[in-house]
Amino acid sequence: MYQDYFFKRQDGLWYEKAMEKLPVILNSTKMLICGEDLGLVPECVPAVMDELAIVALKVQRMPSENIPFYNPKNAGYLNVVTASSHDSSTLRQWWKENPDLTQQYFNQQLMQYGQAPDELSPELAEMIMKQHLYTDAMLAVFPIQEFLATDPELVNPDMDQERINNPAVFPHYWRYRMHLNIEELKKRSSFNQKIASWVKDSGRI
Repeated sequence: MYQDYFFKRQDGLWYEKAMEKLPVILNSTKMLICGEDLGLVPECVPAVMDELAIVALKVQRMPSENIPFYNPKNAGYLNVVTASSHDSSTLRQWWKENPDLTQQYFNQQLMQYGQAPDELSPELAEMIMKQHLYTDAMLAVFPIQEFLATDPELVNPDMDQERINNPAVFPHYWRYRMHLNIEELKKRSSFNQKIASWVKDSGRI
């Protein structure tokens, strides 16, 4: 009954109200509007966002379809792709949450053979980052933790300190602190040049 009421019977109403209110918001700013269309959403949401050219958010491990994870290569231009968000675990944490899902991701999404490693290696983290960068999506945005995971010298030795927010746990809000300072990070020329080359080669500058 819940599903029918919120995601089927009221779909026309959601569409009507969206087309009434959202254009007002869009016309009141020159900023790019991105909709957080994650989880269970009414069927009209993708249609409304397409009609109004609102950019959609694609978090690989939070697909809107009934699939285990989203493939960023399927993202069209009006999308923001990312491997994780401020409300999710980081890639290294996610890798250890569900070994069966990780194994499926390792074999099917990353196209790697054999047994998935227990820990997310810098090489695999780099592969995931590039998988998002080299897409047709308008934007590819990542938490800094995911960039640092691609370098064994810069990665946080305590991955449990990397998460920014956990909405399911009341005291755990916005307590993340980067374990490096900006001045030190600026001196890591090889790391910075590596990231810059990815951005340039993927056509994002």
